[in-house]
Amino acid sequence: MRKEDCYYLGTITRRHGLSGNVILKMDTDQPEFYNKMESIFVEINGLLVPFFIEKLSWSKADALNLLFKNMDESLLDQMIGKDVYQPLSTLPPLSGKQFYYHEVIGYEIKDVQGSSFGLICSVNDRTAQHYFILKLNEKQVIVPLIKEWIIEVDRKAKVIMMQLPEGLLDVFTTPSKKDE
Repeated sequence: MRKEDCYYLGTITRRHGLSGNVILKMDTDQPEFYNKMESIFVEINGLLVPFFIEKLSWSKADALNLLFKNMDESLLDQMIGKDVYQPLSTLPPLSGKQFYYHEVIGYEIKDVQGSSFGLICSVNDRTAQHYFILKLNEKQVIVPLIKEWIIEVDRKAKVIMMQLPEGLLDVFTTPSKKDE
């Protein structure tokens, strides 16, 4: 499995108990979707290694307690702090104004008048306020990701229509590395 074909699910934070369990801290808005996982991919030395789950239970609302099938006890300590992934094919399809961040890379952001704010290069979800990072005329444009501003997601045309405040383009336009 290649990392490009997967999405980040969380990190194994610690061992739990003496029977070979680990805690997986989830990074998801829908933890209930993972109640019946059969396997996970753990990034070890740059490779995604599959591990098959024997038993899982919730430790907290965003943390799973996992016991793996046929696990070598010496591998458990190597898993602590490692990132966990799932294949993109396991994600349920979204519709309407909902979308996965990885799915909208390359989409164009337009306002209701049809003016382009640029193409989505990436989505920053590492801060409290998530935002799109766009490219418009060789400039980097930052647009906060606020649900109420999203009018429509057109998957066929690869366009997200947004109702953006006047002057936003001026405020969030920053020089690209090329201009510096």
